[in-house]
Amino acid sequence: MATSHKPIFVATHPRACSTAFERVFMTRQNTLDCVHEPFGDAFYFKKTETNKSLDGPERLSERYADDDAAREKSGFANTTYRDVIDQLEGRISNTKDNNKRVFIKDIIHYLFPPNGQPASIAPSLRTADAAKPGSGNAHVNGQGGGIGTPTTEPPNPTVIPTSLLRKFHFTFLIRHPRRAIPSYFRCTVPPLDKVTGFYHFLPSEAGYDELRRIFDFLRCEGIIGPRRAQEEEKARGPVNGHDDGAVSITVVDADDLLDKPAEVIETYCREVGIEYTPEMLRWDDEESRARAVGAFEKWNGFHDDAIGSTYLKPREHGVIVKSEEKEDAEWREKFGEEGQKVIRECVNANVDDYEYLKSFAIKGNEKG
Repeated sequence: MATSHKPIFVATHPRACSTAFERVFMTRQNTLDCVHEPFGDAFYFKKTETNKSLDGPERLSERYADDDAAREKSGFANTTYRDVIDQLEGRISNTKDNNKRVFIKDIIHYLFPPNGQPASIAPSLRTADAAKPGSGNAHVNGQGGGIGTPTTEPPNPTVIPTSLLRKFHFTFLIRHPRRAIPSYFRCTVPPLDKVTGFYHFLPSEAGYDELRRIFDFLRCEGIIGPRRAQEEEKARGPVNGHDDGAVSITVVDADDLLDKPAEVIETYCREVGIEYTPEMLRWDDEESRARAVGAFEKWNGFHDDAIGSTYLKPREHGVIVKSEEKEDAEWREKFGEEGQKVIRECVNANVDDYEYLKSFAIKGNEKG
Protein backbone atom coordinates (compact mmCIF):
# COMPACT_ATOMS: atom_id res chain seq x y z
CA MET A 1 0.00 0.00 0.00
CA ALA A 2 1.39 3.39 -0.95
CA THR A 3 1.58 5.93 1.87
CA SER A 4 2.76 9.47 2.35
CA HIS A 5 5.96 10.16 4.26
CA LYS A 6 4.69 13.41 5.70
CA PRO A 7 4.87 14.11 9.44
CA ILE A 8 1.97 12.32 11.12
CA PHE A 9 -0.53 14.58 12.91
CA VAL A 10 -2.96 12.90 15.30
CA ALA A 11 -5.81 15.40 15.66
CA THR A 12 -7.94 14.85 18.73
CA HIS A 13 -10.00 16.42 21.52
CA PRO A 14 -9.38 16.44 25.30
CA ARG A 15 -9.62 13.19 27.27
CA ALA A 16 -9.67 10.88 24.25
CA CYS A 17 -7.00 8.51 25.67
CA SER A 18 -4.69 10.28 23.25
CA THR A 19 -1.66 10.35 25.54
CA ALA A 20 -1.85 6.58 26.01
CA PHE A 21 -2.07 6.34 22.23
CA GLU A 22 0.95 8.62 21.96
CA ARG A 23 2.96 6.48 24.37
CA VAL A 24 2.64 3.57 21.95
CA PHE A 25 4.54 5.53 19.32
CA MET A 26 7.03 6.95 21.79
CA THR A 27 8.45 3.41 21.95
CA ARG A 28 9.75 3.86 18.39
CA GLN A 29 12.60 6.21 19.23
CA ASN A 30 14.72 4.92 16.37
CA THR A 31 12.15 5.79 13.71
CA LEU A 32 9.82 8.44 15.18
CA ASP A 33 10.26 11.84 16.82
CA CYS A 34 7.13 12.39 18.94
CA VAL A 35 5.92 15.93 19.62
CA HIS A 36 3.37 16.44 22.39
CA GLU A 37 0.66 19.11 21.91
CA PRO A 38 2.83 21.95 20.57
CA PHE A 39 0.07 24.34 19.46
CA GLY A 40 -1.34 24.80 22.98
CA ASP A 41 1.58 27.10 23.75
CA ALA A 42 0.34 29.80 21.39
CA PHE A 43 -3.36 29.05 21.90
CA TYR A 44 -3.32 29.50 25.67
CA PHE A 45 -0.36 31.63 26.60
CA LYS A 46 0.65 34.15 23.92
CA LYS A 47 0.46 37.73 25.15
CA THR A 48 -2.33 39.77 23.58
CA GLU A 49 -0.50 42.99 22.94
CA THR A 50 -0.52 44.45 19.43
CA ASN A 51 2.80 45.32 17.86
CA LYS A 52 4.17 46.14 14.46
CA SER A 53 5.57 42.70 13.78
CA LEU A 54 2.37 40.79 14.56
CA ASP A 55 -0.31 43.36 13.70
CA GLY A 56 -2.75 41.76 16.14
CA PRO A 57 -3.11 39.27 19.03
CA GLU A 58 -2.48 35.55 18.62
CA ARG A 59 -3.69 34.01 21.87
CA LEU A 60 -7.07 32.50 21.04
CA SER A 61 -8.23 30.92 24.30
CA GLU A 62 -10.41 32.72 26.82
CA ARG A 63 -8.69 30.73 29.57
CA TYR A 64 -5.97 32.74 31.37
CA ALA A 65 -7.45 35.94 29.88
CA ASP A 66 -7.05 37.70 33.24
CA ASP A 67 -4.07 35.75 34.53
CA ASP A 68 -0.90 37.36 33.24
CA ALA A 69 1.14 35.65 35.95
CA ALA A 70 0.10 32.16 34.79
CA ARG A 71 0.93 32.97 31.18
CA GLU A 72 4.35 34.29 32.14
CA LYS A 73 5.00 31.32 34.43
CA SER A 74 4.24 28.92 31.58
CA GLY A 75 7.30 30.05 29.68
CA PHE A 76 5.25 30.46 26.51
CA ALA A 77 3.93 34.01 26.87
CA ASN A 78 5.90 35.07 23.80
CA THR A 79 5.25 31.96 21.69
CA THR A 80 3.47 32.60 18.39
CA TYR A 81 2.01 30.15 15.90
CA ARG A 82 5.02 30.93 13.70
CA ASP A 83 7.31 29.83 16.53
CA VAL A 84 5.47 26.52 16.79
CA ILE A 85 5.62 25.92 13.03
CA ASP A 86 9.32 26.84 12.95
CA GLN A 87 10.04 24.38 15.76
CA LEU A 88 8.16 21.64 13.96
CA GLU A 89 9.88 22.35 10.66
CA GLY A 90 13.24 22.20 12.44
CA ARG A 91 12.41 18.80 13.86
CA ILE A 92 11.10 17.61 10.50
CA SER A 93 14.37 18.64 8.89
CA ASN A 94 16.38 16.82 11.55
CA THR A 95 14.36 13.64 11.20
CA LYS A 96 14.94 13.55 7.46
CA ASP A 97 18.67 13.65 8.13
CA ASN A 98 18.29 10.78 10.61
CA ASN A 99 15.83 8.68 8.58
CA LYS A 100 13.11 9.33 11.12
CA ARG A 101 9.60 10.75 10.94
CA VAL A 102 7.85 13.33 13.12
CA PHE A 103 4.74 12.15 15.00
CA ILE A 104 2.59 14.96 16.42
CA LYS A 105 -0.36 14.54 18.78
CA ASP A 106 -2.37 17.66 19.43
CA ILE A 107 -5.75 18.99 20.54
CA ILE A 108 -7.18 20.30 17.30
CA HIS A 109 -9.23 23.14 18.75
CA TYR A 110 -5.88 24.84 19.44
CA LEU A 111 -5.99 25.80 15.75
CA PHE A 112 -9.41 27.47 16.03
CA PRO A 113 -10.88 30.58 17.60
CA PRO A 114 -13.27 29.36 20.32
CA ASN A 115 -17.05 29.34 20.25
CA GLY A 116 -17.32 29.05 16.47
CA GLN A 117 -15.86 32.48 15.78
CA PRO A 118 -14.66 32.99 12.20
CA ALA A 119 -10.96 32.33 11.78
CA SER A 120 -8.25 34.36 10.15
CA ILE A 121 -4.71 33.23 9.54
CA ALA A 122 -2.54 33.83 12.61
CA PRO A 123 -0.71 37.16 12.13
CA SER A 124 2.73 35.59 12.49
CA LEU A 125 1.95 33.13 9.68
CA ARG A 126 0.93 35.68 7.09
CA THR A 127 3.16 36.36 4.12
CA ALA A 128 4.48 39.81 3.36
CA ASP A 129 2.09 40.10 0.43
CA ALA A 130 -0.88 39.06 2.57
CA ALA A 131 -0.07 41.71 5.15
CA LYS A 132 -0.15 44.62 2.69
CA PRO A 133 -2.80 47.27 3.35
CA GLY A 134 -6.03 46.58 1.53
CA SER A 135 -5.62 42.81 1.53
CA GLY A 136 -8.45 42.30 4.02
CA ASN A 137 -10.42 43.83 6.85
CA ALA A 138 -9.59 44.35 10.50
CA HIS A 139 -11.02 41.11 11.91
CA VAL A 140 -8.53 38.87 13.68
CA ASN A 141 -10.02 35.69 15.16
CA GLY A 142 -12.77 37.48 17.02
CA GLN A 143 -10.49 40.29 18.17
CA GLY A 144 -9.53 43.64 16.72
CA GLY A 145 -6.62 43.59 14.29
CA GLY A 146 -4.52 46.23 12.60
CA ILE A 147 -5.01 48.14 9.38
CA GLY A 148 -4.83 45.88 6.36
CA THR A 149 -5.14 42.70 8.38
CA PRO A 150 -6.12 39.87 6.00
CA THR A 151 -9.22 37.95 6.96
CA THR A 152 -9.60 34.29 6.06
CA GLU A 153 -8.67 31.56 3.64
CA PRO A 154 -12.18 30.37 2.84
CA PRO A 155 -13.18 27.66 3.51
CA ASN A 156 -10.21 27.00 5.84
CA PRO A 157 -11.69 27.05 9.39
CA THR A 158 -8.30 27.29 11.16
CA VAL A 159 -5.65 29.94 11.80
CA ILE A 160 -3.05 27.85 9.93
CA PRO A 161 -2.62 28.43 6.18
CA THR A 162 -3.85 25.61 3.97
CA SER A 163 -0.39 25.38 2.41
CA LEU A 164 0.99 24.36 5.83
CA LEU A 165 -1.85 21.96 6.62
CA ARG A 166 -1.01 20.11 3.39
CA LYS A 167 2.39 19.23 4.81
CA PHE A 168 0.94 16.86 7.43
CA HIS A 169 -0.48 13.36 7.29
CA PHE A 170 -3.64 13.86 9.34
CA THR A 171 -5.29 11.10 11.34
CA PHE A 172 -7.97 11.39 14.03
CA LEU A 173 -8.64 10.03 17.51
CA ILE A 174 -12.07 10.33 19.14
CA ARG A 175 -13.91 9.19 22.26
CA HIS A 176 -17.60 9.29 23.08
CA PRO A 177 -18.47 12.55 24.88
CA ARG A 178 -20.29 10.56 27.57
CA ARG A 179 -16.84 9.43 28.67
CA ALA A 180 -14.59 12.30 27.59
CA ILE A 181 -16.59 15.26 28.92
CA PRO A 182 -16.95 14.06 32.54
CA SER A 183 -13.26 13.18 32.54
CA TYR A 184 -12.36 16.69 31.39
CA PHE A 185 -14.79 18.31 33.84
CA ARG A 186 -13.05 16.47 36.68
CA CYS A 187 -9.77 18.16 35.72
CA THR A 188 -11.31 21.62 36.15
CA VAL A 189 -12.84 21.31 39.64
CA PRO A 190 -11.43 20.61 43.12
CA PRO A 191 -9.26 18.92 44.04
CA LEU A 192 -7.61 18.34 40.66
CA ASP A 193 -7.90 21.95 39.49
CA LYS A 194 -5.09 22.98 41.82
CA VAL A 195 -2.83 20.54 39.97
CA THR A 196 -3.94 21.30 36.40
CA GLY A 197 -4.36 25.06 36.85
CA PHE A 198 -7.70 24.87 35.03
CA TYR A 199 -10.09 26.41 37.56
CA HIS A 200 -13.31 26.33 35.57
CA PHE A 201 -14.90 24.19 32.88
CA LEU A 202 -15.23 25.66 29.38
CA PRO A 203 -17.63 23.88 27.01
CA SER A 204 -15.73 25.54 24.16
CA GLU A 205 -12.82 23.20 24.95
CA ALA A 206 -14.79 20.02 24.24
CA GLY A 207 -13.28 20.00 20.75
CA TYR A 208 -15.73 17.88 18.75
CA ASP A 209 -17.07 20.70 16.60
CA GLU A 210 -13.56 21.77 15.61
CA LEU A 211 -12.51 18.18 14.92
CA ARG A 212 -15.45 17.66 12.59
CA ARG A 213 -14.89 20.97 10.80
CA ILE A 214 -11.23 20.34 10.07
CA PHE A 215 -12.02 16.75 9.11
CA ASP A 216 -14.53 17.91 6.50
CA PHE A 217 -12.22 20.67 5.28
CA LEU A 218 -9.29 18.27 4.80
CA ARG A 219 -11.53 15.87 2.88
CA CYS A 220 -12.87 18.66 0.68
CA GLU A 221 -9.35 19.84 -0.11
CA GLY A 222 -8.11 16.33 -0.90
CA ILE A 223 -5.59 16.50 1.96
CA ILE A 224 -7.09 13.26 3.25
CA GLY A 225 -9.09 10.67 1.33
CA PRO A 226 -11.05 9.83 -0.62
CA ARG A 227 -10.00 6.31 0.34
CA ARG A 228 -10.99 5.27 3.84
CA ALA A 229 -8.71 3.22 6.03
CA GLN A 230 -9.02 -0.52 5.28
CA GLU A 231 -10.49 0.07 1.85
CA GLU A 232 -8.64 -1.26 -1.16
CA GLU A 233 -6.56 1.47 -2.75
CA LYS A 234 -7.48 2.18 -6.35
CA ALA A 235 -5.45 3.94 -8.97
CA ARG A 236 -6.35 7.60 -9.11
CA GLY A 237 -4.97 10.89 -10.27
CA PRO A 238 -4.40 14.09 -8.31
CA VAL A 239 -7.18 15.26 -5.98
CA ASN A 240 -8.02 18.97 -6.27
CA GLY A 241 -4.78 19.48 -8.11
CA HIS A 242 -2.65 17.65 -5.54
CA ASP A 243 -1.20 14.14 -5.42
CA ASP A 244 0.65 13.93 -2.11
CA GLY A 245 0.57 10.20 -1.55
CA ALA A 246 -2.15 7.97 -0.21
CA VAL A 247 -3.37 9.73 2.94
CA SER A 248 -6.34 7.61 3.85
CA ILE A 249 -9.20 8.75 6.07
CA THR A 250 -8.03 7.20 9.33
CA VAL A 251 -10.14 7.65 12.47
CA VAL A 252 -9.52 5.72 15.70
CA ASP A 253 -12.19 5.44 18.38
CA ALA A 254 -10.75 5.21 21.89
CA ASP A 255 -13.16 2.46 22.92
CA ASP A 256 -11.99 0.30 20.01
CA LEU A 257 -8.39 1.07 21.01
CA LEU A 258 -9.02 -0.02 24.60
CA ASP A 259 -10.89 -3.18 23.56
CA LYS A 260 -8.48 -4.35 20.85
CA PRO A 261 -5.24 -2.37 21.15
CA ALA A 262 -3.05 -4.68 19.07
CA GLU A 263 -5.50 -4.89 16.18
CA VAL A 264 -6.24 -1.17 16.15
CA ILE A 265 -2.60 -0.11 16.40
CA GLU A 266 -1.57 -2.58 13.69
CA THR A 267 -4.25 -1.22 11.36
CA TYR A 268 -3.29 2.37 12.15
CA CYS A 269 0.39 1.65 11.51
CA ARG A 270 -0.41 0.13 8.14
CA GLU A 271 -2.41 3.21 7.13
CA VAL A 272 0.32 5.70 8.06
CA GLY A 273 3.25 3.63 6.83
CA ILE A 274 4.82 2.59 10.15
CA GLU A 275 6.06 -0.93 10.81
CA TYR A 276 4.01 -2.49 13.60
CA THR A 277 5.56 -4.67 16.28
CA PRO A 278 3.86 -6.05 19.42
CA GLU A 279 6.62 -4.49 21.51
CA MET A 280 5.08 -1.08 20.81
CA LEU A 281 2.36 -1.88 23.35
CA ARG A 282 4.75 -2.08 26.32
CA TRP A 283 6.93 0.63 27.90
CA ASP A 284 7.79 -0.65 31.37
CA ASP A 285 11.40 0.54 31.54
CA GLU A 286 12.59 3.57 33.48
CA GLU A 287 13.97 5.31 30.40
CA SER A 288 10.52 5.29 28.80
CA ARG A 289 8.93 6.67 31.95
CA ALA A 290 11.47 9.47 32.23
CA ARG A 291 10.88 10.37 28.59
CA ALA A 292 7.12 10.54 29.19
CA VAL A 293 7.51 12.69 32.30
CA GLY A 294 9.62 15.16 30.34
CA ALA A 295 7.25 15.25 27.39
CA PHE A 296 4.07 15.72 29.43
CA GLU A 297 5.23 17.98 32.25
CA LYS A 298 3.80 21.24 30.87
CA TRP A 299 0.25 19.88 31.30
CA ASN A 300 0.58 18.79 34.91
CA GLY A 301 -2.27 16.63 36.21
CA PHE A 302 -3.77 15.74 32.85
CA HIS A 303 -1.49 12.82 32.00
CA ASP A 304 -0.79 11.08 35.31
CA ASP A 305 -2.47 7.84 34.24
CA ALA A 306 -0.51 7.71 30.98
CA ILE A 307 2.75 8.46 32.80
CA GLY A 308 2.09 5.73 35.34
CA SER A 309 1.11 3.14 32.74
CA THR A 310 3.49 0.44 31.52
CA TYR A 311 1.57 -1.19 28.69
CA LEU A 312 -1.59 -1.13 26.61
CA LYS A 313 -3.58 -4.35 26.82
CA PRO A 314 -7.24 -5.20 26.14
CA ARG A 315 -9.47 -4.13 28.99
CA GLU A 316 -11.23 -6.95 30.77
CA HIS A 317 -14.69 -5.78 29.75
CA GLY A 318 -16.02 -3.67 26.92
CA VAL A 319 -17.85 -0.39 27.22
CA ILE A 320 -20.42 -0.45 29.97
CA VAL A 321 -23.44 1.29 28.49
CA LYS A 322 -25.39 3.12 31.17
CA SER A 323 -28.76 4.80 31.00
CA GLU A 324 -28.82 8.58 31.03
CA GLU A 325 -30.54 8.42 34.40
CA LYS A 326 -27.70 6.37 35.89
CA GLU A 327 -25.06 8.61 34.34
CA ASP A 328 -26.79 11.72 35.65
CA ALA A 329 -26.97 10.22 39.11
CA GLU A 330 -23.26 9.36 39.10
CA TRP A 331 -22.28 12.80 37.82
CA ARG A 332 -24.54 14.46 40.39
CA GLU A 333 -22.92 12.48 43.18
CA LYS A 334 -19.41 13.38 42.02
CA PHE A 335 -19.89 16.97 40.88
CA GLY A 336 -23.13 18.23 42.37
CA GLU A 337 -26.40 19.29 40.77
CA GLU A 338 -24.96 22.13 38.72
CA GLY A 339 -21.97 20.06 37.58
CA GLN A 340 -24.27 17.30 36.36
CA LYS A 341 -26.33 19.77 34.35
CA VAL A 342 -23.27 21.33 32.74
CA ILE A 343 -21.83 17.93 31.82
CA ARG A 344 -25.09 16.63 30.36
CA GLU A 345 -25.62 19.76 28.29
CA CYS A 346 -22.08 19.57 26.92
CA VAL A 347 -22.35 15.85 26.19
CA ASN A 348 -25.61 16.27 24.32
CA ALA A 349 -24.21 19.18 22.31
CA ASN A 350 -21.35 17.04 20.98
CA VAL A 351 -22.89 13.62 20.33
CA ASP A 352 -23.83 14.35 16.71
CA ASP A 353 -20.28 15.41 15.80
CA TYR A 354 -18.85 12.36 17.54
CA GLU A 355 -21.21 9.96 15.81
CA TYR A 356 -20.44 11.51 12.44
CA LEU A 357 -16.70 10.98 12.95
CA LYS A 358 -17.31 7.53 14.42
CA SER A 359 -18.88 6.48 11.11
CA PHE A 360 -15.38 6.68 9.59
CA ALA A 361 -13.57 4.78 12.36
CA ILE A 362 -11.29 1.85 11.59
CA LYS A 363 -12.30 -1.63 12.72
CA GLY A 364 -9.46 -3.62 14.23
CA ASN A 365 -7.24 -5.52 11.85
CA GLU A 366 -9.60 -5.89 8.91
CA LYS A 367 -7.76 -5.92 5.63
CA GLY A 368 -8.72 -3.78 2.66
